[in-house]
Amino acid sequence: MSGEVSAYEKQLIHEIKETPHEYLPNLLQIVRLFRESVVLKPAEASFRQGWKEAMAGETRPVSELWEGIDAE
Repeated sequence: MSGEVSAYEKQLIHEIKETPHEYLPNLLQIVRLFRESVVLKPAEASFRQGWKEAMAGETRPVSELWEGIDAE
């Protein structure tokens, strides 16, 4: 990471500073959960998880996967 602070980082720092101290643990948890949800797992780990779920019968028909998605 470069020594420069991006505009997003500045905005995040501002929002953190504006957050009351008693809510900082919750904010930290939200940020950690968000980061974990958007960071891709290595392909091997993703395959192993998918294989484990498939072998355990944790599957859904393909027809159900598109339910609720408005794709045209």
